[in-house]
Amino acid sequence: MQKRFLIPIFSIFSMVCFGQVENQNAKNIVGIDANNTAAYEQVVKEGYGTPFIYKELANAHYFKNNYEQAKKWYEILFKEEAPDLLLEHRYIQTLKAIKVNAENKVTATEIR
Repeated sequence: MQKRFLIPIFSIFSMVCFGQVENQNAKNIVGIDANNTAAYEQVVKEGYGTPFIYKELANAHYFKNNYEQAKKWYEILFKEEAPDLLLEHRYIQTLKAIKVNAENKVTATEIR
C-alpha cells in the first residue's frame, strides 16, 4: 500500500529537481546575463571592445530574442574575426527572425 504512494511522490520530486537544474543550465548558456549586457555595452562605448565582448553581447541578445541587437553585434564581431559554424548559424537565424529578405542576406564571410 505504501509503495503506491511513494512512487508518485518520488516521480514528482524528481521532475521538480530536474526542472530546476534545467532552468539553471538555461541561464548559464549565455556567458552574460541581462544586467551585464549594459556593462559590456558601456565598455564598448568607451572604446575597449574586443571580439570576446562582441561575441558575448551577440549571444546574449540572441538568447534574449533581441534579434536587432544580436545582428548588430554579430556583424561587428565578424568584422574582427572569422565566424565559426555555430555563430554563423545563429547569425542566419537572427536574420530570419527579423525577416531580412533572402536577397538582402549577407553571409558572415562577406562581412569580413
